[in-house]
Amino acid sequence: MEQSIPAELYWMTLTVAMTAIFYIPYIVYKILENSLWNVLKTPDPDYRPQAEWAARAKRAHYNAVENLVIFCPLVLAVVFLGKQNEITAMAAMIFFYARLVHCLVYIAGLPALRTLAFFAGFFVQLTLAYQVVFA
Repeated sequence: MEQSIPAELYWMTLTVAMTAIFYIPYIVYKILENSLWNVLKTPDPDYRPQAEWAARAKRAHYNAVENLVIFCPLVLAVVFLGKQNEITAMAAMIFFYARLVHCLVYIAGLPALRTLAFFAGFFVQLTLAYQVVFA
């Protein structure tokens, strides 16, 4: 028996999994720079990678996690309250792609595109909040 999940939950799940993957480039770089053994030790809170892209990758991951804290409860509220519609499904999909673009352009060091991608995700969050409260 096949059971489909709401599109909003589908895109939220993909976004959460993608956010977890975002940390991989930084970790691989850190292992290559410091050796696996040193990475497995207690982390040095003052560690800063030599490559600027790796530092941006770490910040991009943190930003993605910070945005999940807003996005996921909104998606869950939409689904729990039965307020899913084409707008909320499209918004969840846009959020996924906005966060993907945000991470990639953040690592690449393209601040204008990063800001546009961030605001696309932000407007999705506002859209979902509006649907929860007013729709």
